[in-house]
Amino acid sequence: MLNGKTILIGITAGIAAYKICELIRMYKREGANVRVMVTPNALNLVTALTLESLSQNEVFVDNFEIKEYKPEHISLCDEADIMVIAPATANTISKIANGICDNLLTTTVCAFNKPIIIAPAMNTNMWKNQFVQDNVSKLEKTGYHILNPESGFLACGTTGEGRLCSLDKIYNKTLEILNQNKILSGKKIVISAGGTIEKIDPVRYISNFSSGKMGTALADAAYKMGADVTLVSTFDIQKPYNVIKTESAVEMENVITKYNNNVDCIIMAAAVADYRVKDYSEQKMKKTFEDEIQISLVKNPDILKELSSGVTATKIVGFCAESENLLENAKVKIKNKGCDFLIANDISRKDIGFSSDDNEVYIIDRNLNVKHIDKTSKSELAYKILELLFE
Repeated sequence: MLNGKTILIGITAGIAAYKICELIRMYKREGANVRVMVTPNALNLVTALTLESLSQNEVFVDNFEIKEYKPEHISLCDEADIMVIAPATANTISKIANGICDNLLTTTVCAFNKPIIIAPAMNTNMWKNQFVQDNVSKLEKTGYHILNPESGFLACGTTGEGRLCSLDKIYNKTLEILNQNKILSGKKIVISAGGTIEKIDPVRYISNFSSGKMGTALADAAYKMGADVTLVSTFDIQKPYNVIKTESAVEMENVITKYNNNVDCIIMAAAVADYRVKDYSEQKMKKTFEDEIQISLVKNPDILKELSSGVTATKIVGFCAESENLLENAKVKIKNKGCDFLIANDISRKDIGFSSDDNEVYIIDRNLNVKHIDKTSKSELAYKILELLFE
């Protein structure tokens, strides 16, 4: 997704500097040419040799280590498509905001006339300092892309806002700015997410462990890749695209079937309950002296199968979660459902799947061809899935 793009990464002397090694790997995996510059003190936290090995390029530190006729800061500005400064310390942020050019990184920023992403990371009190906030606000108003720090346990031993935002957030923002999001321009996509809720009475229900993270990641990625997105979700969530909240399988079916002939793709990432309660109780069911209670269930509509049964130009994609014989069961399921693609994941593993931020999947088409995507974050996986679906 980043073939032909050059990303210039600026690393300052924050403890989160070590995390940028993985960010470099993420960019490199997508074909980017990564150039790295560091402030002198950043080398106390991550070595130049590590950064050179990962980026496969020379690491730049000092203005006066010029090996070519052209000053490094101008040469790097000309070569790069985007600059990412992470972690960005309060010191470096303040220098950039006030035009101070006392090292290679700040000098390069001053001469850089292309998009710049800044991901601050620092102690909570430093982040809340009014001067730092004023400088961040000044940069944001000038057109810099600021990715605010997150709350959590900090290296200084305190807990609060100040830790570097997730690498996925930096990565996705880079893709968005570099217009890699436009490959789905003009496409209309409907995606479902979450586990359906089948009510027993006003206070109880049947559901499952689906977090909705994969479906939401797919909707986010599709939107950033230029698609007109509708997310049919079982939970409340604010997004820049259209979100329709449903609860039960029947409600979800009623919403999604309306789109079947009017969109390019429907992705059923939601975990739809197979059964619902036959007789919903309008009043709360009271506890009795009986040791057992019986609740009759009836089969829910098979939304994926019904969507796939008609002759339509809409591409239908399903998900399946298996705890054993993953590929064998998935191949049987795609034959039964009749969808164009089925994405299978193994829920027996504790490191992926339900509630996890990571996943590993197999994509099976109607001819039973299989493509494997290794374990990665659900955010990154979403881009890979969409690329394969629309290649």
